[in-house]
Amino acid sequence: MNITPPEVLTLGRLRTPIGTALLVTDETGTLRAFNWTDYEAAMRRWIAKHYVGARLVDGDSPVADAFDRYFTGDGTGLEAVRWRAKGTDFQLSVWNALTTIPPGETISYKTLATRIGRPTAVRAVGLANGANPVAVIVPCHRVIGANGCSWAMAAGWPGRNGCWRANGSRPREA
Repeated sequence: MNITPPEVLTLGRLRTPIGTALLVTDETGTLRAFNWTDYEAAMRRWIAKHYVGARLVDGDSPVADAFDRYFTGDGTGLEAVRWRAKGTDFQLSVWNALTTIPPGETISYKTLATRIGRPTAVRAVGLANGANPVAVIVPCHRVIGANGCSWAMAAGWPGRNGCWRANGSRPREA
């Protein structure tokens, strides 16, 4: 299937209880990237690499209300947000599997690897999890180490801690 890449991406900003979120959407309102202002330079580089030729313009995000609901406690706030991410087939399989983890639950990297049919690919699953460009929508914060401890996430520690609070899960710290 040949999918036409977006020509214009809109960068919206949303104040949340844990910082200012960056919401990148395409012409159809589909989320293409999410991050925090602390990671804006890295996100812009990622966009330039994966959406060659697309113009990134500042503007209002059509998904801002959904994220606002999520960060103010509505666990269902993000259910209707469409997303599309650029990645390898393996990364996409990991990211799609992440969306099946219910709010308030966490699983280990090993469990996630097993779910995608690659039980020995635990490290690769961790790398794919960390490369997730649409954090929160694709809930990489719901994956923890086998010992129950938290590890890093694509959107950084403040994002991970805020996501845990927003959806009622909290693994123990190392």
